[in-house]
Amino acid sequence: MSKSIFITGTGTDIGKTYIAALIVKKLKEYGFKSAYYKAAMSGNIKNENGKLIPGDAKFVKDMAEIEQSLDEMCPYVYERAVSPHLASKIEGNPVDLKVAKENYESIKDKYDYITLEGSGGILCPLRFGDKKIFLEDFIKACKLSSILVADTGLGTINDIALTAFYMKEKGLNLKAIIFNNYIEGDIMQEDNIKMCEYLTGLKVIACVKKGDTDIDISKELFESLYE
Repeated sequence: MSKSIFITGTGTDIGKTYIAALIVKKLKEYGFKSAYYKAAMSGNIKNENGKLIPGDAKFVKDMAEIEQSLDEMCPYVYERAVSPHLASKIEGNPVDLKVAKENYESIKDKYDYITLEGSGGILCPLRFGDKKIFLEDFIKACKLSSILVADTGLGTINDIALTAFYMKEKGLNLKAIIFNNYIEGDIMQEDNIKMCEYLTGLKVIACVKKGDTDIDISKELFESLYE
């Protein structure tokens, strides 16, 4: 049976997919059979046959060089670059929580570690209408703990503190923080790291610079984070 972790972020375009790809790649380099899963994915393009390709999944697959099929990585794929709840209103095929969970569980016996990623920030709705499904519902249904990805720059203290507070209030287990777009030696960013650790009580386990192709997380730390 595999171990898993959920990658959430302080918002859209924070770099969750990039960080997830580095994590999946690193786990593979450590000798584990590593996989990726995202319940719903928006803003995708069609291939030459007119089929929507889950772009984030393809990015992870290519960067990590894993054999996992794209079809296995994401059950709900939308073309419009909007929240999945709105994309499905426009395109049809709304997220069914049972299906999203079952697809995730169907791959658990195949891999050592599964890195799951959310759509947008933690409050992103997956479905809103006749049924209301939010990311937190998926996380709870799958009994997942999370890692928070955030930009290291200006405004991140507020973004991280509010996200961590919300997740705590909702009973979601947040284990650590990873910073993206890190600039070594930048006095503001170094202070942001210290302030975010103080305000949340969480450890910053990695700081990733633009263009990095590796993430500095030990095998032992991965083993302690994934459940």
